[in-house]
Formats: sequence, structure tokens, C-alpha cells
Amino acid sequence: METQCILAQMEFQQLGRRGVIGRFDGGKISSDAGGVLLREVESRLHILKRLAGCYRDYRDKARIEHSVESLIRQRVYGIALGYEDLNDHDSLRHDVVMGLLSEKQDPSGTDRVREQDQGKPVAGKSTLNRLELTPEDANEKSRYKKIVADGGAIDELMITLFIESYQSQPSEVVLDVDATDDPLYGNQEGKYFHGYYAEYCYLPLYIFCGEHLLCARLRQADEDPASGVLQELKRIVTKLKSAWPGVRIIVRGDSGFCREQIMSYCEGESQTEYVLGLAKNSRLIKQIDTEMAQAKQIHQATQQSARVFKDFRYRTRKSWSCERRVVGKAEYLAKGENPRFIVTSIASEEKEARELYEDFYCARGDMENRIKEQQLGLFADRTSTSWMRSNQLRLYFSSFAYILIHALRRLGLEGTELAKAQCDTIRLKLFKIGAQIQVSVRKVWISFSESYPYLKLFQQVFARLQQIAACG
Repeated sequence: METQCILAQMEFQQLGRRGVIGRFDGGKISSDAGGVLLREVESRLHILKRLAGCYRDYRDKARIEHSVESLIRQRVYGIALGYEDLNDHDSLRHDVVMGLLSEKQDPSGTDRVREQDQGKPVAGKSTLNRLELTPEDANEKSRYKKIVADGGAIDELMITLFIESYQSQPSEVVLDVDATDDPLYGNQEGKYFHGYYAEYCYLPLYIFCGEHLLCARLRQADEDPASGVLQELKRIVTKLKSAWPGVRIIVRGDSGFCREQIMSYCEGESQTEYVLGLAKNSRLIKQIDTEMAQAKQIHQATQQSARVFKDFRYRTRKSWSCERRVVGKAEYLAKGENPRFIVTSIASEEKEARELYEDFYCARGDMENRIKEQQLGLFADRTSTSWMRSNQLRLYFSSFAYILIHALRRLGLEGTELAKAQCDTIRLKLFKIGAQIQVSVRKVWISFSESYPYLKLFQQVFARLQQIAACG
């Protein structure tokens, strides 16, 4: 006899004299009802609507049930709600809340054309994958995949959203540049073994300003860490200075980005400042011999780590075009010497050595938390297709999920207990709410759980979003 996988009634361990019975007869219930907060953000900022505008749709309009905008909403909201795989959407397509988030006129899916699709308001995996698997040269004559992404337009949108997040021109912005490893386990295009990370991976480049994401570029791991950075900076700096004439821009990064062409660009045409890590060498270490001896004496006297800083001018023998300001940190720890160096275009009169290193340069470490949010919480490392282009598009979807959640954090959570919470914490506490859904001719009723522990916070966030006028 065939095994029954779904039992009509399940008898669990008794509670005293009471039986505990479970049945799958609760009606239309969703575990993601809190996702409506993201919909409120979207209705005001039109982030995903404009992302959909970065696609060209060559499909026959008479045969379309899922618009590009609906597919984009479904894909990005899915990532924000914790669903990393396209396969998940074959189950999610039954979810009324997902139909609501995707702006389906009938979120219950009873208006679908084919009888077999009724009750499934949104698309399945085979339709969604056209967003990322369509070749760049596809057109109306292509057989299956006809939804073409314009990567350049997506890049520009990310900067536009950043600019719009300010009500007035800032006096200064700091662009943090960093790269990370994106492990690969298949035979993806552009896969290389990276010696530092000891694995096959991609080496994506990120550029943030505080918590704002401005660039997410997928790169091969056999490239220099600074590969493509100059092009990205030129694109971003040009657009920022066009929107904000006179704004001061500072580029900050570790020693992997200390390259002559980047520093020369900042010093020259862009009139941009920089603070970059500088890899140590014997000449640099010799420059701080006296300071290291002082730090050692302090450590021996106090048994505590000791730092002494030195501000000096330095030029490499071949690679640098001019002499530059370098700050050396002579640090002595229990395990011994720990020298570090940074190079900068900022004058010592503005920031003295200790302040520049400890307060400004070290603050770049917060960017690593933003990258982890995307990698671990929003599945930016889910680059498992065979091609670089489609994996870049997956990185874009993760990036816009981050941008959307960060907009909620910025507009709705400021001053609350979740003001600094990471994306997966926000998801767990605000989005993952069980609710019963009823759809009538005029209403979509969402009945949240009465025992929801963050009820007051949810209502507070909703009230804040209601006060924000829609853009455009």
C-alpha cells in the first residue's frame, strides 16, 4: 500500500487529560504577513517599480499573465523574506501574501487563465528564471527567454536611490570600498581558485556609503582586488558631484585598493580625498623604528597593548608618481610587534595621525557587517548558475532586497530597538508573522496573531511609514 505522506489528522502527545490534535484545515494562512511593511516602503519609494524599468520585455503581450514588475517584486520580496532558491517559489506561488506583494489584482489567484493555475497567484520557478537567464542579445524572435536586463541602468538606479535618500545635500560622503569571497561549488563560468581564501570563488566588489549600497559588482577571483574599482569610482563620483555640486567625497579602503591610478584619480580630475591601507615593507617599518621602541617600552611597563603613531612623507621607488602623506602605527602587543600603515590625501592640519587612523580609517570595518548582511542574510552568495551574467543578476536581486530593507530600517525603525538590527533579525521579528488571510470582492483581510510579541513595534513602524508621502 502507498504511504500516506499527509495525514488528515495527527494526534500529538496529550496535555494532561486533553488530546492534542493537528489538522491542515486552517484556511489561507501565511507565515510572511509582516512583508506588507516592505510593500508600504515600496509604495512610497518605487524601488522595485524602477528596477523593473531596467528590463526590456520582448514577450507577446497577449500571452502575459505576469508582468516584469510583478516578477521582480516576487523575486526580491522572496529574498527579503528568506527564500533563497527559485525552487521555493513553486510552493510560494500558492501564498496569498505573495500575491499581494506582487500586486496581483486577485491575490488568491482565482482569475488565472488556465484551470491548473487557479489558486496560484504568482509565477513558478520556470517563469522567474527568465529574469536572470535571458541572454543579453535576446529579442522578440527568441524562443523562450525574452526579458533582458540592462545592467548599466541597474547600476545607475542604485546611485539614484542613494541620492534620493538625502533631503538636502550632505557636506561630505565617505565611499567604503571592499571585496569578499563568494565560494563556488560547481563549474560556473569564471571560476578560479583563490590562494588567500583557499577555495574556488568569485571576488565581488562592494561600495557602500555608511549603510547605503552603491555598487555590487561580481568579478572573477583571478583579478587584482582593485580591478574595476577606478571605473566604478569614476561612475559614482561623477553622478554624485553632478547631483551635489561642492560635496566632499572621501574614498576609504584597505591596502588591496592602494593603487597609483586610484590615488592619482582622486588627487587630479575628481578632486576627491582618500584614506587607504598601505602594505608594510622594510622601508616603511624602518621609518617607525623609534616609535616601535617607545611602544615596546610602554607595553613592558604596563603589560597592556601600546600604540605610538608617526606622521611622515613617503614615496615608493617606482610605482608612485609623487610623495604622499603616510601614517604609521607602531603597535606592540603581548605577541610582539604589529606595525600598520595608511596613506592619505587629507592634510595633517585637518586630522592628526591617531585620529585619522583610529577614528576614521578603522571605522571602515563596519562595512564588513553590511557585506555579511547580504552574504548571509540575503543570499548574495547564491551564485550557482552556469554564467557570470545571470549570477550578476542574482547579486542585483540580493542588493535590491538589501536596499529595500535598509529603506525600512532608515524610515521606519529609527529610534526603535531594531534601529541597528541586521536584515535577518528584522525579517525574524517583523516579517515572519503568522496571519490568516481572507480575500473578498472589496477587501484583503489580514488577521495577525493576537500573541505576536512585537505588536507595538509593528504598529509604530506602520504609523511612521504612513506619514511619508509617495515619491514621484
